[in-house]
Amino acid sequence: LPGARIRPRPGLELAEPQLRLTPIEERIAEAGWTRREVGMITRAIGQGLFVTDHFDGERRLDVIVRIEGWNTPEELAAIPLATPQAQVLPLGELVAVDRTAGPDRIRRLDRRRTLTLEVIAPPDLSLEQTLAVLRQTVEPVVYRQLPADALITYTGSADKLKTALSDMSGAFLLAVIILYLLISVLFRSFRDSLLIIVSLPLATVGGVAMLQLLNLFTFQPMDLLTMIGFVILLGLVVNNAILLVHQARAAQREGEERTAAVHRAVRLRLRPILMSTLTSLFGMMPLLLALGAGSELYRGMAAVIIGGLLVSTLFTLVLLPSLLQMGGREDGERSRRLTKQSSP
Repeated sequence: LPGARIRPRPGLELAEPQLRLTPIEERIAEAGWTRREVGMITRAIGQGLFVTDHFDGERRLDVIVRIEGWNTPEELAAIPLATPQAQVLPLGELVAVDRTAGPDRIRRLDRRRTLTLEVIAPPDLSLEQTLAVLRQTVEPVVYRQLPADALITYTGSADKLKTALSDMSGAFLLAVIILYLLISVLFRSFRDSLLIIVSLPLATVGGVAMLQLLNLFTFQPMDLLTMIGFVILLGLVVNNAILLVHQARAAQREGEERTAAVHRAVRLRLRPILMSTLTSLFGMMPLLLALGAGSELYRGMAAVIIGGLLVSTLFTLVLLPSLLQMGGREDGERSRRLTKQSSP
């Protein structure tokens, strides 16, 4: 990950002096103690052993057993202990005292010793791409150097990314469902509503294509505001399709054939569609082309909306009229047959 900043917590420098006490199992058994009891004794020799608590009527106080202080490892090893079977023995007879070095502190997570690596992604790499590199390239190498029961987990922004993607996917799907139901109520037709909703996937493709085009010139990750841009796009791209479908159905209700009604709708609604699209495009253009500080926050959202509007407008003017004319020939032949039958 060239350009990434990585900081371990706690630090990897084993520079803190430590004393390691290793139990001597045979001597402990001969003395009549267990490993657990020796561990409690060494705790009392060190920071102190909690045995109980005392309540004086107002406060609850901890009762901790400690021995007199010691200054050197030799003094520690020479501390006398009264054992059940071997009478009095120095601590050095029961444990091996070794001088060593270790980290400045020990962190535990879920009762397991833990080392945290804080990784700040390079400026030209998205969080998702960084996670992919870590999982596919770095993680296998690290696992080979860890114990068999070791575990690697990802937290922080990595966890938030998964949650954000899940939330935004749900919001996108909910917005599509609400739009479909609302348009169905307004048009009183599930078929016409479906024709309008078909413009949404193409608009999404346009937004993704514009993001890819933008990445050729400057790096733009798929951040949260960019994903919000896709949700905003849903409410914008259906407007032109609604105008066209409404005008075509209104002309059909007036008695025109389906093909003629669609041609009339395109002719009448072309100017409003172009005007609304151009105003939206030029309104978003400053956010896309701005170069000042903080402009990268809204550049992705503007690119998504501009690309989606361009593609959806082409769909509205080319593909949607073709879909609206489906069945128009059958309607024309049916009306001509009815005319012939009604003529004397």
